[in-house]
Amino acid sequence: EVQLVESGGGLVQAGGSLTLSCTASGFNFDTYGIGWFRQAPGKEREGLSCINNSDGKEYYVDSVKGRFTISRDSAKNTVYLQMNDLRPEDTAVYYCTADPKVLRLWVLLNADPKGVDYWGKGTLVTVSS
Repeated sequence: EVQLVESGGGLVQAGGSLTLSCTASGFNFDTYGIGWFRQAPGKEREGLSCINNSDGKEYYVDSVKGRFTISRDSAKNTVYLQMNDLRPEDTAVYYCTADPKVLRLWVLLNADPKGVDYWGKGTLVTVSS
C-alpha cells in the first residue's frame, strides 16, 4: 500500500523559506516519480514539481521555477521541497504524490492534479505579509 507522509509546514513571513518533507513507503521508492501539488482555500489543486527517483531529473511548473527546489534522499525514502522567497499567495496545503511513471505524474501535475492516484494528508504552509 502506497503511503505518503508530508511534514515541515508552518507559518513563515513573506520572503522566508521552508523545506517540506515527504516520506514514502509501500512501494519501490527508487523507481517512482514523486511530486508536490498544493491547494489553497477555495481554489483548485495546483501542480508544482516532481522528481524522477531513478535518475534525479527534476520538473517544475513555471510559477515556482527558480524559487522551489525538489530533491530526494533514497536512503531515507524521502523527497524534499525547498521553498524560498515565499509569498502570501503560496499559502496552501501542500501534498505529496507518487506515480510509477514520472512522465504521467508530470502531465497530471500540469494539466489535471485531481487525476493523481496517491497523495498524503498534506501539510499547511501559511505565509504572512
